[in-house]
Amino acid sequence: MSAFEFTMSLFGLILGLALAEGLGGLARALKASHRVRIGWPTALLGLFVSCDVVTFWMYGWAMRDALPLNWPVLFGGFLVTAVYFVAASLVFPDDPEAWEDLNGHFDKHRRKVIGGIFLCNFALIASVVALDGLPSLDPRRIVITWSFFPVALLAIWARDRRIVCACLIWLILLYPLSAVWH
Repeated sequence: MSAFEFTMSLFGLILGLALAEGLGGLARALKASHRVRIGWPTALLGLFVSCDVVTFWMYGWAMRDALPLNWPVLFGGFLVTAVYFVAASLVFPDDPEAWEDLNGHFDKHRRKVIGGIFLCNFALIASVVALDGLPSLDPRRIVITWSFFPVALLAIWARDRRIVCACLIWLILLYPLSAVWH
């Protein structure tokens, strides 16, 4: 087993659990959809978290040759993946039927969820910079990587749910855009 395989066995397990937690919450909400309205904000938040978890996993693969096997990398990776897990677990309530509308749950937890994802992305960019130096500032990178941070901050601090949803749509669109814009 290589150092990367050893490292990713921990990170992959926790990231997989984060995805499972989000999907489990979605399944519970869908089962209760005859009694509770899920709403666009919660759906967008769940999609955003899922896309970001998968993207983090892809970054782990891309950085496989640069990541040393040592305590700071393992513990730092654990902290980041743990934040992903907690963020994913907060998207949907444990008991959707306790809520008449999941928009109330969204309003209560979205700052923690988006804030956690923001911190994970900040840690990722800091790691990339530490391992590989400051990336270039070409138009693609400015739009796809650097627009994430101000838009996520706006989503955290905005009071109007429509602004938060618009930010989430922007953030979600960055993932397919990064796949087609090379």
